[in-house]
Amino acid sequence: MPVVSITLLPGYAPDTQHRMVNRVAQAVRSVIDTPEAGTTVFVNEVSTYRRDGKVFSGGRAAHPVASEVVQSFLQAMQERDLQKAQSLLHPDFRMCFPGSVVMHNLSELTAWAAQRYSRIGKHYEQFEESWQGDATVVFCHGTLQGTWLQGAPFEGIRFIDRMEVRGGLIYRQDVWNDLAEHRQA
Repeated sequence: MPVVSITLLPGYAPDTQHRMVNRVAQAVRSVIDTPEAGTTVFVNEVSTYRRDGKVFSGGRAAHPVASEVVQSFLQAMQERDLQKAQSLLHPDFRMCFPGSVVMHNLSELTAWAAQRYSRIGKHYEQFEESWQGDATVVFCHGTLQGTWLQGAPFEGIRFIDRMEVRGGLIYRQDVWNDLAEHRQA
């Protein structure tokens, strides 16, 4: 049964510490076949430490919760608050949609979407996070509903979004959905 100790400098908020121990426990359980009840992770705080000839007494800032950044972005897009949505994007943002359509800014996206449907919304079933180096990868999936250009409504169309969040900003978005199959019908 694994027991993991994390040592932190003071100043990390309790919710940051809770996120850290939960994620470390998940990482341990992804490698070791152990039950939830058999995994212990705890935090020790130290007042100061020395590294590379310098003395430190405070930790670095915590990243925002990546799935909350993604939810804020998607909500802003649905409300057509493009200024807020843009504020959540990395300067080198890239998005890829079905049919290998690649765009780099929201004005490209809105112009492209205006030729496909007049309104679209998302019903989210789940948000999931994974971690790859400096990026947090957020997957969300659910169904789309909206109105086609000719005025007919649609609903229940599957979608999956994959977002890479780095430094609190969305760096990349990949989109998969069944809109084309339903549009043809």
